[in-house]
Amino acid sequence: MTAGPSGTGAETASDRITRNWNELLQELRVTQTGSQILAGFLLTVPFSTRYDELSAAQVRVYLAIISCSVLSTGCLVAPVAFHRVLFRQRQRPWLVEAANRAARVGLGLLALTVSGVLSLVFDVTVGRAPALVALAVGLAFLLGLWVVVPLLHRGDSEQDEPLRP
Repeated sequence: MTAGPSGTGAETASDRITRNWNELLQELRVTQTGSQILAGFLLTVPFSTRYDELSAAQVRVYLAIISCSVLSTGCLVAPVAFHRVLFRQRQRPWLVEAANRAARVGLGLLALTVSGVLSLVFDVTVGRAPALVALAVGLAFLLGLWVVVPLLHRGDSEQDEPLRP
């Protein structure tokens, strides 16, 4: 059991919500930075000298990637906006739930963005077939690492139990 602020050893529902919110914010700090840097980089691509050499299909893929990147950034930053709008409105349970959903969608879009970038780079450098393989491998890797691994572990321990040495 997790110790509450009173030191009684019992964590109240309010303590749990606060802890969940703080954990979620820590996770979002990592993903927000990465998604924003990636989006910023992608925004510069049309201004590069080789952009005119992209085929029509590659331009469409690029536009899909940049769209996923902006949507991902929006979802990963949304919890901050939620919090600003609802600051001191006693809505933390809703904030935790909504932020969790936005983060999950944002991570899915980030996986599409990263895999799409990988695919576009492969398409430009070595061709369409390797690009499709890179897309599939990238998505499978991220899906496996970000979703399957945690789901396989989920049944291994009780929820909210502390780590034991």
